[in-house]
Amino acid sequence: MADRLSAREAVALVADDFTELPHPAGEPAPDGPLGWPGYGAARARAAERTGERESVVCGTASVEGTRAVVVAFEFGFLGGSLGERTGDRLVAAYDHARAHRLPVVPLVATGGSRMQEGMLALTQLQRVARASALTREAGLPQIAVVRDPTTGGGWATLGAGADVVLALPGAQVGFAGSRVRPADADPAAYTAEAQVAAGTADALVRPEELRGTLGRWLRLLTRPSTAPVPPPPPLGATDLPATGWAAVRRARSPERPRATAYLDACLTSRVTLSGDRCGGTDPDGMLCGFGEQEGRTVAYAAQTGAATRPAGYRTAARLVRLADRLGIPVLTLVDTPGAANDAEAERQGAGAAIADLFGAVAAARTPVTTLVVGEGGSGGALALAAPGNTWATPDSYFSVIAPELAAAILKRPPQEVEETADRLRVRPQDLVELGVVRGVVGPADRTPAPEGPRSAAPHPAPQERRPPPPAAHDA
Repeated sequence: MADRLSAREAVALVADDFTELPHPAGEPAPDGPLGWPGYGAARARAAERTGERESVVCGTASVEGTRAVVVAFEFGFLGGSLGERTGDRLVAAYDHARAHRLPVVPLVATGGSRMQEGMLALTQLQRVARASALTREAGLPQIAVVRDPTTGGGWATLGAGADVVLALPGAQVGFAGSRVRPADADPAAYTAEAQVAAGTADALVRPEELRGTLGRWLRLLTRPSTAPVPPPPPLGATDLPATGWAAVRRARSPERPRATAYLDACLTSRVTLSGDRCGGTDPDGMLCGFGEQEGRTVAYAAQTGAATRPAGYRTAARLVRLADRLGIPVLTLVDTPGAANDAEAERQGAGAAIADLFGAVAAARTPVTTLVVGEGGSGGALALAAPGNTWATPDSYFSVIAPELAAAILKRPPQEVEETADRLRVRPQDLVELGVVRGVVGPADRTPAPEGPRSAAPHPAPQERRPPPPAAHDA
């Protein structure tokens, strides 16, 4: 990556009104804690060359109107490496963030830990991890920008350990630096682009767009709210299906509105959370991020109508936990024929990923609202649904299993699939009656279209929000 920015140039790229924090008291020993010959002279040369006394510059600044603690690495100072004094500065910066309730923005460019300080340098990673963990527990967001290069312990703590990771295109990013990798290693694996593809970074952001992108993230993640998200109104059909099979056909129609239409209609200024931090993404099956709704922030996790893969469930669990910690309400949109069930999905831990999402939703203290906008296929759909606060659109259904599979398991002939769908009671109004969903969004005075012999009662308007009966079904 050409023309590496200095620490202060990186700060100026994203922030205004930078005020440097006081440096921790004390001076390092002339040749460091190990008495490494020539180390003091190397530090002096680095200071003269960069104008800095350490490899990090820490202060407070305004990023598009949001005040934050900004930590910028100076790669020109001994490769941005971490030593004892670096650790002191970083810990002090995180302490200041917690004391003043400010988000933290690390602008990372480092080659790792400082060899001239040996294990005392390496153990600074533990101090930094502890400071980051305390800040996380305090409910303050951390948004890292990984510059060129970001390797070693700096990537494994301040970079990859942040809540959100933005990466500059072309940056070298990876745990192994260029001089310690296997000789035959593919260099493309150690790039910002590769980290985004692997789900360990959220997005590539060009330098000229970094300030605006970082500002949106900070604005959205620093606005907690205690009120639940109201279920969005229907964008498709507003009348109820008369039969179970009619409900299934509607939900499977290619003309039915999908998740992106609902997100576009109810949220603005969206930013995307991408990747499960375990090496996977599922952009075709699960959309996650944060958006603005009438002046407040809403987190969203939305299925797209495709079979959801393990990485999608893990990304959604990550989203729910982050929103819960920051006090941001969550909207989930259910729309999947079911979890991906191919051999690769099993190798990727489908069951464990679904279990993790069930657990994240169940444990959330922030309000979670769910709208079923299409297919609700078994446990792969239910994992995303909020217990006691799930709603349905008129062109959706929810089922313990697909009607075709239910008929096959029950050894019924194919011509009985439609009757099986009816017996499963998958229609939106059936789900209300069973206590599985709170209501069907849409006008309260609509009645079912004449698609079959079965009649149905009008569905309640969303503002009624009647609670489910005590003995709600778990199936």
